Amino acid sequence: MSPGVRALIKALSEAADVTPVLPEEPRSGTSMSLTFHKPVRIRKISVGGKAGYSVSGSPADAVMVALNRIYKEKPPAMASGINIGDNTSLQDIFASGTVQAAVQSAFLGVPAVAFSMQISENVIFSPAEAMGDFTLAAEHAAKVMSWVAEHGLPKGVDILNVNYPMNMTRETKTVYTYLSKKKYDNYIMERMDPRGRPYYWIWGNRAERYPEGSDARAVLEDGLISMTPLSVNMSAPRDGIEGLIKSLS
Repeated sequence: MSPGVRALIKALSEAADVTPVLPEEPRSGTSMSLTFHKPVRIRKISVGGKAGYSVSGSPADAVMVALNRIYKEKPPAMASGINIGDNTSLQDIFASGTVQAAVQSAFLGVPAVAFSMQISENVIFSPAEAMGDFTLAAEHAAKVMSWVAEHGLPKGVDILNVNYPMNMTRETKTVYTYLSKKKYDNYIMERMDPRGRPYYWIWGNRAERYPEGSDARAVLEDGLISMTPLSVNMSAPRDGIEGLIKSLS
């Protein structure tokens, strides 16, 4: 199990009654995918002596199962993470299983916070090699969750996206941020298999600079803890759309 998840469960359990419900294996990049094409299995597990459940599906599946099957009543708040690797920028949050689990929770009426922590670029998607200490991040996350459980989220905010820098200390400041629009320049690598047929890897290079006040700037350049309030209402202003609609009449 991810060391970030273990650290978060331990920290939360010291302050509240926690029942972990987790995907049974890493699900990076699964966004809010839901398992409709096969059954979902639930299994009882123990996480550091804490009773919980694993779900044979995506992070969003785990939230659906927790709130519709396992929990007898809705909890005051839901935590997702701590993900191994930051989830900053629009590019990340639309792809992130961690963030979209929090969005699924918001859809089901439970305020949620997604937590992620920056790691070295050379161990992304290799959780077993991510040997960072998540203890301080988990302690901070527990404080955030205690506040959200007591006060809820501010009006118009559905989830919080919190990202920790790789080398945070107890003195590292938390700052309010907005989402950076773009973090990667994506590209496709072509390689050949032993039979001479091409196959492809999708990847991207991180930008070197990010806009002032953005989550990526705070975490990746300034070494600060980023807290970004998000709304799941993605409706854009309709100015200019009337002309398109009239043209179709």
